[in-house]
Amino acid sequence: MSGMRHLVSIDDLSIGELNQLFEHARHFSENLRDSTGACRGFIAASIFYEPSTRTRLSFESAMLRLGGGVVTAADMSTSSVAKGESLADTVRVVSGAYADILVLRHPSEGAARLAAKYSTVPVINAGDGANEHPTQTLCDLYTLWIEKGRIEGLDVVLFGDLRYSRTIHSFVYALARFGANLVCIPHKGLELPDYVLKRLHEEFGASPQAADVSRLGELAGSSGATYIELPGPQRSQLHPESDRGVHLVRRVDAIYMTRPQTERFADGDSDLDYVSLNPESMASEALSDAVVMHPLPRRDEICPDFDADPRAIYFDQAARGVPIRMAILGMLLGQLDFDADPTEPKQAEHSVNQPGNPCPNQGCVSHTELRQVPPCYRVLGDSPVRAACAYCSRALEAALVGELGQEQAFCPDSPKARQIPVERLVFFRGPQEALAAGYTA
Repeated sequence: MSGMRHLVSIDDLSIGELNQLFEHARHFSENLRDSTGACRGFIAASIFYEPSTRTRLSFESAMLRLGGGVVTAADMSTSSVAKGESLADTVRVVSGAYADILVLRHPSEGAARLAAKYSTVPVINAGDGANEHPTQTLCDLYTLWIEKGRIEGLDVVLFGDLRYSRTIHSFVYALARFGANLVCIPHKGLELPDYVLKRLHEEFGASPQAADVSRLGELAGSSGATYIELPGPQRSQLHPESDRGVHLVRRVDAIYMTRPQTERFADGDSDLDYVSLNPESMASEALSDAVVMHPLPRRDEICPDFDADPRAIYFDQAARGVPIRMAILGMLLGQLDFDADPTEPKQAEHSVNQPGNPCPNQGCVSHTELRQVPPCYRVLGDSPVRAACAYCSRALEAALVGELGQEQAFCPDSPKARQIPVERLVFFRGPQEALAAGYTA
């Protein structure tokens, strides 16, 4: 591996690199005290704008076990942020001489990608709003890999708050890349967001279908369940039939529980009657081999009575955060051997060519940070013309597109729209917005 790299999204790593990370983590886990020289002389900076226990401490433990050092800003209310310092300036200062790698948690979606723009050292996303949490996902994938011996073809239940959990969103994309299948059992009103389902369809050809989860017993709850089957060679062996478009879930390999993310709830959301997993709800034969995972912290969604069950692996899962983060740090600092091909470069980034900010996500860093965040976009495709915010990856809502300096707006699926140079695109949510900007719709 050559050149500086960041870990902003799980997509920043290829499948080959992920598998090599798992191998390095397994090696580290055999004796955590036996790798104290791998990153000797390097310093990691923990910059946490939101509370954290496991992520921050596991990263700091990982760096110390590798022989490096740690500097920490765990309460940003006591930092220069309280004086109005921007995220961009904080990153430039800390990456200047204070540290060799940054671990950032921030409440705004896309904050880690913004930080990567300004940092002179690798940036690791430790959670950006409700967007992604790639290192937790790596810990989760590694846990499945250790427990089940593979990831491809597994049936994984995603349970609880699927709307606001950034861990779920990263995990969904990663499981899709490995060819696992998803059984979604959301708390009512906390279903997977439409933009996540849209990405699964566009990138993986996946289409959700109704699921019959009655064989899961009490765990099925009363909310609607969906099944998302993803490409892979083991499908026909595992699931030979669906009944009238409703997929019958016969058994599952893993259950991923989440707590209600009340700190991100919108008005009207509620965590009342949030389903709890307990020994009785796990009594179904279909769940006999299903390991139970949770990113922690938990509230009441897993009963403590279940902790002694051999299927309860959430504390093992948390412990595995140290060796997998040792592997991540060693990789990004260039201190471990990796020969797998990296991911393809992302689409080019372009500055927005119109007044205002077309990103529809008000939680995006392009809206929440007032300085040094010029709105940018990436083009996703040209049939029709589609683009997304370069920070939070949310699709732009473009009913019409035009060319900078011209006077005509076109439907995104028209031949004229496809001829517009990608760096000169202008996006309109509707005819009135185009007319107000001087374009003929």
